[in-house]
Amino acid sequence: MRHGRLWIWWLVAGVAATAVHYVLPEGSLVASVVYDVIGVATAVGILLALRLHRPERPAMWRWMAAGQITFVIGDLVYEYYENILHRSPYPSVADVFYLGSYPMLVVGLLLLVRRRKGGTGDLIDAAIVATGLGLVFWLFVLYPVAATSGTSTIEHITTVAYPAADALLLALLARLFTGGGARSASARLLVAGAVFMLVADSAFSVLPLYTSASTHLADPIFLLSYILWSVAALHPSMAAERGGDVRAAARVGPSRLLLFGACSLLAPALLLVPRIGGDPVGRISVAIGAGALVLLVIARMSGFVLEVRRQSAELTRAAMQDPLTGLASRRCFESTLDDALTAGGRPQIALLGLNGFKNVNDELGRPVGDRVLSSLAARLAEAVPAGALAARIGGDEFAVLLASADADQARTVAAALAHALSAPVAEGGHELYVGVAIGLAGGAGVTPVEMLRQAESAMYAAKQTGEPVRRWTPALDERAGEFVRLGAEIRAALDNDQFRVVYQPIVELPSARVAAVEALVRWEHPVRGLVSPAAFIPVAERNGLIVELGEWILRTACHRLAGWRVELGPAAPDRVSVNVSARQLARPHFAATVAAALADSGLPASCLAVEVTETAVFEGGQAVVALHELRALGVRIALDDFGTGHSSLGLLQTVPVDILKVDKSFVDNVTEAGRPTVIADALYQVSAGLGLLAVAEGVETADQAEALHRLGYRYLQGYHFGRPVAEPEFAPATAVVAVA
Repeated sequence: MRHGRLWIWWLVAGVAATAVHYVLPEGSLVASVVYDVIGVATAVGILLALRLHRPERPAMWRWMAAGQITFVIGDLVYEYYENILHRSPYPSVADVFYLGSYPMLVVGLLLLVRRRKGGTGDLIDAAIVATGLGLVFWLFVLYPVAATSGTSTIEHITTVAYPAADALLLALLARLFTGGGARSASARLLVAGAVFMLVADSAFSVLPLYTSASTHLADPIFLLSYILWSVAALHPSMAAERGGDVRAAARVGPSRLLLFGACSLLAPALLLVPRIGGDPVGRISVAIGAGALVLLVIARMSGFVLEVRRQSAELTRAAMQDPLTGLASRRCFESTLDDALTAGGRPQIALLGLNGFKNVNDELGRPVGDRVLSSLAARLAEAVPAGALAARIGGDEFAVLLASADADQARTVAAALAHALSAPVAEGGHELYVGVAIGLAGGAGVTPVEMLRQAESAMYAAKQTGEPVRRWTPALDERAGEFVRLGAEIRAALDNDQFRVVYQPIVELPSARVAAVEALVRWEHPVRGLVSPAAFIPVAERNGLIVELGEWILRTACHRLAGWRVELGPAAPDRVSVNVSARQLARPHFAATVAAALADSGLPASCLAVEVTETAVFEGGQAVVALHELRALGVRIALDDFGTGHSSLGLLQTVPVDILKVDKSFVDNVTEAGRPTVIADALYQVSAGLGLLAVAEGVETADQAEALHRLGYRYLQGYHFGRPVAEPEFAPATAVVAVA
């Protein structure tokens, strides 16, 4: 880092010294000394840079240093002849060093070219530029120099050798300029130095041919090329200058096309120059150059066509294959299905949707989820019959196409697929179970889009009913249409205040005091009349309106209990229970919504209980987080329909629960000896052992109430104690239970 600015001072000093040399009298001893000092200093600068920066690949810089030193030695020899011996022989030993430096410089530039790897197209691009510029160089420099190059053979060879070396330098520069890709500042300075060398050599050769000006005009250009090479070496970026594949960077943009066009038009344009158009050698040279350019352009265009075809094939392959699983893509599936229908076949499709896969991504991360998808896709590929097409058509959805099969065969295949995907997947240190629902559709006379829609409708129906396989029928569309219509009416009902909240008592035994109420919603439809919650709650769950409806119920219930507490005092219920859906729990800020409802109504948090089903919290995630947040507020948690869900006892270890609501199915036959009574007793013992409050639901008779009381239940709910109404009777009932 302490040498990071040396190159800047070196450049400033070099340019200043060049300006001093240019204003000194031409041919004076002082001017010669300044010229030689600049040359020696630049050679020393390259050697110093090699020691300071120690580049990763020093060979290129060593060749450049050798070429520069050799060129400077040529300058010193020439000055010796001119200022000491007072002679100007041509050719001389100085020319040996001058010409000897070119191979070294060319090798250095070749190493730079080799670092910047490119394709065949880059080489053709360089050839086009080199041919166009080389033709100009030949006609205006090389050929005129060769035609006027003295009488002796050695003089002729020496004179022609200089522009010939420049022609090689020109070709290398064309390759560097058309190679594309990002270059370091050091490489750019190096190329600039080579350009200055080419311009200086050309000026030195052309000035005597076309003008009477002195070749002294070329001296500052030579010196600037020296300085740029040494500055390139001293620049810090030279230490890590490396090549690489630049094919992606060497795009054919407007500037490159303009360059190609200009080089291609050089040949016919040169015929307009009288000296060239009227010279047989000039016309032949232009003809040869034009022919070469045409062939090169044809080769380049052929390369373009082949590259476009290759990229098109790659894009087609990418579009037809899912990159994650290796299965066919949705586009490939739809295209193959369309071909099967067009051919007059009766294809069958099975659409597979994974259950609970979102939780894998949310809880274990997307990388684990991707590996699970890949594992299931591999199983799917092995399970499909020969000739069938397996595809991934969405995030967690797959499809199988049977080009020619009947409904029974499709169901058999679907059952086999469901079995293949039923085993747990071992990923991320976990045994993960991801269920699958399969929708079937098929036949003739429909479009691929319609058949996929039918299969999707059947798949969603299978998810709702818990079936592994469901076949599409027109009734599913009728049901879906009813869902859509009912959803729109729910929206209107929310806007027009058609919903009502009713409250069912929860009594405490043996006093029969109404200890709590459960808030339930009713829909008073202006045309249909009273709509059952069983009809509209699933629709609201599906379209998301349950979130808005649930919040309205929550706020209404909180305000109502707060009002009863003011009106009735100690006779008011201790708490109100509000049912909360899985969609509400999935909202990150649900606890804040509950807190706002409590604050707005003035109801203490301990007076509110939220009821959740086992299904709502079975998959964990945000739902359980929300329950913990509610518990932190002081809200009580009730587990509804206990004993009928997925894993009741396991949930008691992960979910913060205060109240267990024993399902009606365990209450119906509790008066009979045997299994029902044993189960009801066991559920009470579990709740008592865990310090939870047990509430028996669905109590419809006094005998059921008495049997439950004997088992230990102290809180009962059901029609025997009161139906859901807007204003329950809170006075203690009498003789509801005969207490022994």
